[in-house]
Amino acid sequence: MRRIEAVIFDWAGTTIDHGSLAPVRAVTEVFRRRGISVSDADARKDMGLFKRDHIARILGMPHVARQWRDTHGGPPVDADVESVFADFLPEQMKVLDAYSEVIAGVAAVTSRLRIRQLRIGSTTGYTRPMLDVLVERARAQGYESDIALCPNDVGGGRPQPWMCLQIAMSFRVSATAAVIKIGDTISDIDEARNAGMWAVGVAATGNEIGLSAGEFAALADDDRQRRLAMARERLRGAGAHFVIDSAAAIEPIVDAIDRRLAAGDRP
Repeated sequence: MRRIEAVIFDWAGTTIDHGSLAPVRAVTEVFRRRGISVSDADARKDMGLFKRDHIARILGMPHVARQWRDTHGGPPVDADVESVFADFLPEQMKVLDAYSEVIAGVAAVTSRLRIRQLRIGSTTGYTRPMLDVLVERARAQGYESDIALCPNDVGGGRPQPWMCLQIAMSFRVSATAAVIKIGDTISDIDEARNAGMWAVGVAATGNEIGLSAGEFAALADDDRQRRLAMARERLRGAGAHFVIDSAAAIEPIVDAIDRRLAAGDRP
């Protein structure tokens, strides 16, 4: 093994939905309907997890649990997680179409990776029906992965490595060290590291900054650089081997990792 053989991409905030806005909109709305105030920051804290797990983490936040107790007469229990998750599913499906635009440069870079004979995989915290919508919308815009997996497909989501490992087995790669996993959340980094893959964080287009392309472009330069520096530091602190601003900039990272593999380095 002397070169990268596959790249596995996340979805929202990495390949589609600049700012990872769709899950935030849906999560905050379903809690609002229950009389619970959940901030965007609350919703983003554990982004990338399977959505049921994500909702459970939010309900476990002390200030959210207090609101739940005051509003519903007792602390949140597992049945409440299931109930909120059930409400979340149709709400997320409603907003997916509005937030399914492929991020600039992603379709082109994956085409170039294929010319280099790299396989393209993808993983997500969304459910299978949600992922099917995104796969169809992305295909129409020129982006498609060879395999797209969700937690339902393997019995669990991030930070477990199972989706990545299933893709690695399907691709018959020589080793997990020959695979890059790229994503915009801490759970993406955890997933990659737990799978024994190279972890690449995405700072500008995803969850850590949380702005649409237009909003991000409209920032004053000093504010933009400050936010980028914070996002990069957080992803590096989580264990990312590399951090880039957009998935469209992955090619130099592939080259850098190829050199490290040739020198005997491993993730």
